[in-house]
Amino acid sequence: MAVYEYTARDESGKKFTGIYSDVDSIAMLREELLRMGNSLLKAKRKKAWAKGYSKISQSEVVTFTYRLAAMCSAGLSLTRSLETIEEQCESYSFKSVISDIRQSIATGSSLTNAFEKHRKIFSNFFLGMIEAGESSGKLSETLEMSALHLEKNIDFKHKIKSAFVYPVVVGMVSFAAIIVLLIFVVPVFLKLYQQLHLSLPGPTQVLVNLSTLVVGWWWAILLIIAGVVMFLKVILKKPYIRTRWDAFKLNMPMFAELNQMIVVSQFIRTFAILISAGVPVIKALDVASLVVHNSRVTEIAVELQQSVKAGNPIANSMKNYKIFSPMVVQLAASGEESGTLSEMLNKGAGFLDKDIDRTIKSLLVKIEPAITVIMGIIVGFILMAVYLPMFDYMAQVK
Repeated sequence: MAVYEYTARDESGKKFTGIYSDVDSIAMLREELLRMGNSLLKAKRKKAWAKGYSKISQSEVVTFTYRLAAMCSAGLSLTRSLETIEEQCESYSFKSVISDIRQSIATGSSLTNAFEKHRKIFSNFFLGMIEAGESSGKLSETLEMSALHLEKNIDFKHKIKSAFVYPVVVGMVSFAAIIVLLIFVVPVFLKLYQQLHLSLPGPTQVLVNLSTLVVGWWWAILLIIAGVVMFLKVILKKPYIRTRWDAFKLNMPMFAELNQMIVVSQFIRTFAILISAGVPVIKALDVASLVVHNSRVTEIAVELQQSVKAGNPIANSMKNYKIFSPMVVQLAASGEESGTLSEMLNKGAGFLDKDIDRTIKSLLVKIEPAITVIMGIIVGFILMAVYLPMFDYMAQVK
């Protein structure tokens, strides 16, 4: 299907512009516009805007969701709401997406199907909430909950990234300093040693060989690094490898507890919001597992679905998996007994978020000194290897 940018006139004679996809020709575009009571004035084909998905951030999706929720709660129609948001949108890529959604709805498509075409932008959780809101008649409420959830996820990811900024920066600066020493400092001392006809001790010879490799074959090293990165990206897409990798992350030394708490917090919070919006438990488990992006959690969700279908309570089903802490299981059991499952699971997610903060701080206390010590050892080895021949030479002179 092609994408067209067009100018048309509505029934009142007012001109407007837009972008339309899912048509094969201008003739089909003209028919679609006539069906909506508009007449096509001019149109030109554009390159597929699907490539612009990467330019659309989740923050833009959150803003869009809040605006749509506010307009729906104010009683505006979906097409009018989307048209207004489209006019206010500054991102060309996102404007194209909103335009396509609006046109799909105007031609009779359901809201769920209109958003479904843009799954790369709108998450499985968002689509599940849209479907629940559309079927229950509580679209503004589900949109509001979706925006809050998405915003919390963005803040949560930002918090984790910010916590590890210092160790990463220290590591990168130290690595850059080592590269500078190998490229600029070591060759200078090597020339000096050659002029003095000094024999090089083992550590110095190792350092010289490494410096020669970096200086003479830097392009090959970059190609190898790029090749390894591309290879890992390809191989991690294979289901078997991806499953093993996701399982490893949940059992990784030092980080296993943190990774488990993160995926469980995301899983139960998403599940809680979905069931509070009226999504059936089985589907809510499925969507929540997809939001976490962990193959092992997806397997657990499938097993939970089977257990629930067999008539078992959710809490009893969760008890069979070590990834769910006793606190989460107890809160789920209490929620099922009192009919407040979503509220209790949200509390459990809140407790886990606090534990995650404490765990990150504890890890940083261990990681930061370790990085400093490791980099100190490496730099110390380089300096020792550089000056060892000088010490030998001075001893011979004496």
